[in-house]
Amino acid sequence: MTRMRVASWLSLARLLPDLRARATDPELLDAELPATEVRKSLADLRFVNRWLSGRGGLLRAVVPHLPERGRLLDVGCASGDVAAYLSAGLARPLLTVGVDVKLIHLREARPPVRPVVADVWRLPFRDATFDVVTASLFLHHFDEAELGRLLGELARVGRRAIVVSDLERALVPFVFARVVFPLVFRTGVSVHDGLVSIRRGFRETELRAAFVAAGLGGVSIRRRFPYRLLAVAALA
Repeated sequence: MTRMRVASWLSLARLLPDLRARATDPELLDAELPATEVRKSLADLRFVNRWLSGRGGLLRAVVPHLPERGRLLDVGCASGDVAAYLSAGLARPLLTVGVDVKLIHLREARPPVRPVVADVWRLPFRDATFDVVTASLFLHHFDEAELGRLLGELARVGRRAIVVSDLERALVPFVFARVVFPLVFRTGVSVHDGLVSIRRGFRETELRAAFVAAGLGGVSIRRRFPYRLLAVAALA
């Protein structure tokens, strides 16, 4: 019986990923997919953002840095639901802009979000255009060597703060996703990308190093439920 249990545990261990380092596997939604699959995957992403992204913590981190009639930029916004949530959660007037590289993603965006198709490496805005720049579940799409430059570009267009919410790489969320995602998602694209995203997530030291590489050494990073890292870098 003992040998059988050991064999069972060894078999289970082989199914689990090595999470010591960030994965580099690409996500399917970052490539070209049929429009029907894209729309299904975006719907799944909105589900994740609503129930599993810790967006309330993101809102609370943004509020102190936004003045009256402030300006907010959400990069990698997909269909703009997180930007819309932030805008709705602020009583003060707010200009909310969502940037994504794919027009098909932004076609799902709704007011008050103003959609802009743009490459995050070349944001079409002047320096210090926005009071706060946010990135929710976006940074993990990039490899280590790219993160410093990416955060530097966000800092260029920001005036008061950069607020980043992303995945903390850990075994518990991976096992949860492996079991639950096939049951709740509309497409296998989302199941694949969800598992890859967790493996591409960060440890706190890795995320802090990315901000340091961008010259943003004063970043504050907190853990938030469920397995999220919330980073705030004051710019002024």
